[in-house]
Amino acid sequence: MAQNGIVARSRRWMRVLGPGLISGASDDDPSGISTYSVAGATTGYSMLWLALITTPMMAVVQGMSARIGLVSGIGLMGVIRKVCPLWLAYALATIVIVANTFNVGADIAGMAASAQLVWHLPFLFWVLFFGVVLLSAQVFLPYRTLANTLKWLTISLFAYVVTAFVVHAPWPEILKRTVTPEIHFSASWLTTMVGVLGTTITPYLFFWQSDLEVEEEKSAGRTTIAQRKGATDQEIKDAHLDVNIGMLFSNLVMFFIIVTCATTLFTAHKNIQTAQDAAEALRPLAGNLAYLLFTLGMVGTGMLGVPALAGSSAFVAAEMFAFRRMGLCETAKSAPKFYAIIAAGMLAGIVMNVIHVDPIKALFWSAVLNGVAAVPILIVMTVIANKKSIMGKWTNSRLANAWALLTIVLMSGAAIGMFAFWGKS
Repeated sequence: MAQNGIVARSRRWMRVLGPGLISGASDDDPSGISTYSVAGATTGYSMLWLALITTPMMAVVQGMSARIGLVSGIGLMGVIRKVCPLWLAYALATIVIVANTFNVGADIAGMAASAQLVWHLPFLFWVLFFGVVLLSAQVFLPYRTLANTLKWLTISLFAYVVTAFVVHAPWPEILKRTVTPEIHFSASWLTTMVGVLGTTITPYLFFWQSDLEVEEEKSAGRTTIAQRKGATDQEIKDAHLDVNIGMLFSNLVMFFIIVTCATTLFTAHKNIQTAQDAAEALRPLAGNLAYLLFTLGMVGTGMLGVPALAGSSAFVAAEMFAFRRMGLCETAKSAPKFYAIIAAGMLAGIVMNVIHVDPIKALFWSAVLNGVAAVPILIVMTVIANKKSIMGKWTNSRLANAWALLTIVLMSGAAIGMFAFWGKS
C-alpha cells in the first residue's frame, strides 16, 4: 500500500510539474552560474545562507506570478498594463526587455565558451550554432513539445549537485555556515551579494512564470480569456506545488555551485570572472570529472535559460502593445509579431558576440537594469495579488504578504547597495 502511495504521488508530481519547475531551472542560466561561481570563489561559504532565505522568497514571488496568470487568464504584464499608469508600465517593460537582451547575449557567450572548452571549434561557430538551434526550437516546435523538452533539460542541473560531491566538500562546516548568516562590510563582498540576489530573484522569471501558466491553459483548450479566468482549488494547489519544487530545485543548484567553488577555488585563492574560468580552475584541483560536469552543465542550463529570456521579452512586449495573437501555443504564421520579437532578441544576443561585446559588461548592465526594475515590479505584483477585484478569493495570505514585504526590503537594499558601491572594488 505504501509503495502504491509513492507511485501515485510520483505520477501526480510528473503531471503537475511544469511552469514552476521550468522557471526555477531557468533561473540557473549560464549568467547565474557565473555569478554563483564567483561568489563561491571569492567569498567562500559566507553566502550559503542566502540560498536558505531566498528559497521562501522565490516561492512566494513566483507563486504570486502563477496565481495572477491562472486567475486573470492573462500574463503579468497584461495585468500591470491595466492597473498601472501607462508611463510606468512602458518603463518597466522597456527595462525588462533590454536587461533580457543583454542576458541572452551573455548566456549564448557562456554556452559557446563552455562548448569550446570541450570541443575545440571556433567560438563564433558555437555562438551561431546555439543561436540557430534555440531560435528554431522556439519558432518551430509545438508548445507541448517545447515545454516537455525544457522540463527534461532540467536534469542537466544535477551536474552541479554531483560536482559538489566529487570535490569532497567539508559538509559539517558547510551545514553550520548555511544556518549562520554572516555579512562582511566590504565593498567587494556586498557587491557580490547584490549580484547573487539580482540573479536569483530576477524580473524576467515573474513574467515567464505567469505566461507559462496561461500557455498551459491554452494548450488544454481554453483559448479565450473568459474560459481561462478563475481557478479551482486543485489548480492553485498544483501550481503552488510546482512552484515550490521549482524554486527549491533552483536554490539547491545555487547552493551546490557555491559549495563547489568555495571548496576548491576559494581555498586555493584562484581568481575567476566567469563559470568557464571556474571550470578551467577546477580541472587541476578536482579532476577531469568535475571539469566536464561543470562545463557541460553550462550548455544544458543555457538551453533552458535563453528561451525563458527571449520568451519573457516577447510576452512582455506582446501584452504591453496588446497584440491580437500571441504566445507559444500560436504558430509563427498566426502570431508573426510575437515571434519576430523572440527572433530579434535572439539575433541581438548573437550580434553582441559577433561584434565582441564583453559578456562580463553585459552581465553587469543586465544586473543593474534588473536591480532597478525588480523593486517596483515586486511592489506592483504584491498590490495586484491583494486586489479582490482581480484575484477573487485567491488574494495573498498574511504570511505571503510578510515574505513579499521582506523580499521587497531585501531587494531595495540590494539596489541601493549596488549604487552605493558603484565603481568600488
